[in-house]
Amino acid sequence: MPTEPTVSRFYAVLLDELGAPSIRRIGRGARKHDLERLALDILKSVGTRVLVIDELHNLLAGRRDDRLEFLNLLRYLGNALRIPIVGAGTRDAHFAIRTDPQLENRFEPLALPLWEPGAETATLIASFTASLPLRRPSPDLCRAGTLRGIIERTGGTIGEILTLMRAA
Repeated sequence: MPTEPTVSRFYAVLLDELGAPSIRRIGRGARKHDLERLALDILKSVGTRVLVIDELHNLLAGRRDDRLEFLNLLRYLGNALRIPIVGAGTRDAHFAIRTDPQLENRFEPLALPLWEPGAETATLIASFTASLPLRRPSPDLCRAGTLRGIIERTGGTIGEILTLMRAA
């Protein structure tokens, strides 16, 4: 979800994420209809089975008219593509969806548990260290005491854990 939650920005970001080569040819002045048609064509052609929208809580940052238009977009995409849409974000994401009774029935909130010191968190940390450009090997990150410190410092949320790992 873009930080500016408008339909045009959403389609532009979606098309960019899809690697649409023609998005640059359409240009910045593209009409929403053109962006929508291109996005739907590509999503159908690649056989999209689910659409995951992260940072859905950004929807609340928009003007009321933009929010209503975006909620209409979500309903439209679900119907046009006949696929489930998953919205991820903070608790505010659920508040944004609840403003539309039809969408509220389509999105069931699921709160993720906080990470706790243990084998699963060690696996998460190991995957982060394997993919992040850490300056030196850091095998001690998965030790019990270090895991407890990471959880205490980050509150056990995956976003904060990743931020800490990136800072490392």
